[in-house]
Amino acid sequence: MTTLIHWFRNDLRLADNPALSHAARQAERVLPVYVHSPADDALTPWGFPRRGAHRQRFLRAALDALHARLVEQGSGLLELHGRPSDCLPALAAQVGAACISCEAIAAPEEEAELAALRGAGIPLETVWLSRLLDPAALPFAASRLPDVFTAFRQAVERAGQTPPPPLPVPRLPGWPAGITLPPKTTEPTEPADAFEVDARSSFPYTQPAFHGGEAAALAHLRAYFASDRPHRYKATRNGLTGVGFSSKFSPWLASGALSARTAYAHLKAFEAEQGASDGSYWLWFELLWRDYFRFLHLKYGRQLYRAAGLGKQPAPSHDPAAFARWCRGETGEPLVDAAMRELAATGFMSNRLRQLVASYLINDLGGDWRAGAAWFEAQLIDYDVYSNQGNWLYIAGRGTDPRGGRRFDPIKQAREHDPAGRFRRLWSHP
Repeated sequence: MTTLIHWFRNDLRLADNPALSHAARQAERVLPVYVHSPADDALTPWGFPRRGAHRQRFLRAALDALHARLVEQGSGLLELHGRPSDCLPALAAQVGAACISCEAIAAPEEEAELAALRGAGIPLETVWLSRLLDPAALPFAASRLPDVFTAFRQAVERAGQTPPPPLPVPRLPGWPAGITLPPKTTEPTEPADAFEVDARSSFPYTQPAFHGGEAAALAHLRAYFASDRPHRYKATRNGLTGVGFSSKFSPWLASGALSARTAYAHLKAFEAEQGASDGSYWLWFELLWRDYFRFLHLKYGRQLYRAAGLGKQPAPSHDPAAFARWCRGETGEPLVDAAMRELAATGFMSNRLRQLVASYLINDLGGDWRAGAAWFEAQLIDYDVYSNQGNWLYIAGRGTDPRGGRRFDPIKQAREHDPAGRFRRLWSHP
């Protein structure tokens, strides 16, 4: 009987998972696997682990939820520890797997993982599935992607590009013989260590409504579009604190517990019933930005990871002491410090504050944008390799931004977005 391994990467869901659906159609036995690679928790060049406690806890909840969903399908999730290029070939030999299916991720380290697997002689079938739009259907080749987002958006909208509908949950074939099925579990109501995220959090991921799994993501999506919040999104998206000021889709999108196409389908259903507005359009706008950072990786690849990015500037300087103060929220700039304390305590921060603190590190402290990007990778529960790299390059003026970088004045930002000082008082202490 044909056996196929599906390697979950950043696609921790069953619904609208083209790679998993393809595996289910092709094989008589499918073995779902997640690999905990030592590279994920290695030290960065700046001396801290690549994945902090908040990201680890959010991932753990997502994996537990995924396993529970797979058990409902008569399957389960096998978790391995080690390098994928070691673990997966050994597992394939053990179960007689003919192929490994997985998500393609167009970032250097993730592509290197696939190259190592191919070097081990394992057939791979990959699907580039985290996007909203199909690259092959764009009105230009990936190599001719406009270097300005506005030009990209206008071309897509003129061409009437719309995403395909999301796929249903596939009917999964049986579990391969010779591998013990993990025990049945249900999605936990709280993490095993009973950790509770700070009560001030804008994304309290230890509460059931914000858990990392697919069920919580879909429930949040339904609740969001059952309210009038989409109509208010453009007006409220620059808020600084609270669970209601923005859509809060990003943590689930980042892990793949939610697909962008599923979010878009709910958006269009909302507009069909409640009418379109500036607010609902801006949700499409933000989803399109997310896609744009993905397409930039198809066009530029490793160039996005150079010190100079896409430019020719010299390598940025790095002041370890100043960077450490920035990480701890001890720069002396109240709004920046409040934001960095929130990040450390909760693993989350509003988009407006992400831009501000990135600008402060680069422009006020003269810091290395790559160190800041690495700190966000370690801390953010909604870390996404494409968006994180794209946004830091954008602020640093080393990406495609025609303005050559963005500087945010913390005094002006505080006056406009925290005029009564509420956020600064809320995070005046760790």
